[in-house]
Amino acid sequence: MSSNGRKPHVIPGVLKLYVKIPLERIKVLTSNEKQVIKELESRTLTKVSIDEVNSYATIEPSTPNTPVANVIKAREFINAVSVGFPPEKAWRLLSDDQILLIIDLRTVIGDSQNHLTRIKGRVIGEGGKVKKNIEEITGTYVSIYEDYISIIGDYENVNIARNAIEMLIQGSQHSTVYKYLDRAAHNVKKRTVTLWSRE
Repeated sequence: MSSNGRKPHVIPGVLKLYVKIPLERIKVLTSNEKQVIKELESRTLTKVSIDEVNSYATIEPSTPNTPVANVIKAREFINAVSVGFPPEKAWRLLSDDQILLIIDLRTVIGDSQNHLTRIKGRVIGEGGKVKKNIEEITGTYVSIYEDYISIIGDYENVNIARNAIEMLIQGSQHSTVYKYLDRAAHNVKKRTVTLWSRE
């Protein structure tokens, strides 16, 4: 905040953020006459330009009153779509308490496609059951796209989901992971109830 208590202004054209986007995910953003982009611009007071030839987006404030945080939120929204989230789930990132966490499996387990496929299968589970359970217990969204596993949610629950996914990557039994999730989620709820009772 500035000394007069107002949020700092940004000058359109000075602040620009760039996001690399896989070509097939650009289509998600530009379909239906760019309705998603138009809504993103409206909700964040930003200007979003898509370069379909070089597969990237440029995000900048559309007005001098656009908060810098809005430009960052617009970038995170596009990042989320880039790693497989549908826009209806990525919108969640426009809330102040929501974050996006991206795990690049190649940096964790290497480039072996067989190993990558096996690990992704463990996280997805039969019929998507494991992924769904992680989402339901933690209240997060999880995307498994190409060699990325990504999570959207509040900071605490995203970290719980990440820990569970890392346990699966390291070979923990699904039953062990579910026990961890239940215990961690219970502790979060208990702390939340305690906080409410103090107010």
